[in-house]
Amino acid sequence: MIAKAWKLLRFAVRYEIGLWRSLYRWIFRRPEPLRPGERTFGYTGAVMTLMWIFIIVSAVEIPIFEMILPWELVSNIVLGLGVYGLFWMFGLLASLKVHPHVVGEAGVRIRNGITLDLTVPWSAIDRVRVNRRSLPPEGSVQVERSGDDVTVSLGMANQTSVDLLLREPIAVPTRKARGEAVTELRFHADDPEALVEAATAHLVAHHPDPSGRAAA
Repeated sequence: MIAKAWKLLRFAVRYEIGLWRSLYRWIFRRPEPLRPGERTFGYTGAVMTLMWIFIIVSAVEIPIFEMILPWELVSNIVLGLGVYGLFWMFGLLASLKVHPHVVGEAGVRIRNGITLDLTVPWSAIDRVRVNRRSLPPEGSVQVERSGDDVTVSLGMANQTSVDLLLREPIAVPTRKARGEAVTELRFHADDPEALVEAATAHLVAHHPDPSGRAAA
């Protein structure tokens, strides 16, 4: 029990530090340096409207609670929590903005803020394709099993738009799929066509295929 609590505490501290670091980089326009040939692809379009609604509502609530609470101490505590929560939401938004997907020589780097950072090397990828899907409301990470095949969907607002079909199974660092050999990955990108085009160029270079099967 103590070990589990300590693990959760360390995760919470790392997550908090990651949010504030992301907010700093977003405000001061300090993106991660890219290696030659790497391209970035965003994935926040599906959640941007919802996140701004939460931020605006949170900002509006702060002065309202300040006016209606008659107790100064309680009012100050609520004010502090409100301001902290507002900055926390900006940090969450920033974490999604400054950690985009990356396609480069190393492979396809799939990300979700500071909670997921997975690079799939070209040696493990068989095909990449655009395939827009709506996921059932069962969480952002969903696992489908069919015989020996395991498909992991890394959704954004219950959507995926890119499929990676794998030559060889890989491990995915998510709780639902931990320990299983994953044979297909699905994730969301705002411009899946551009991502697939960039990925296909690298894939053909690593695995020449005159039939064009890499993008099928």
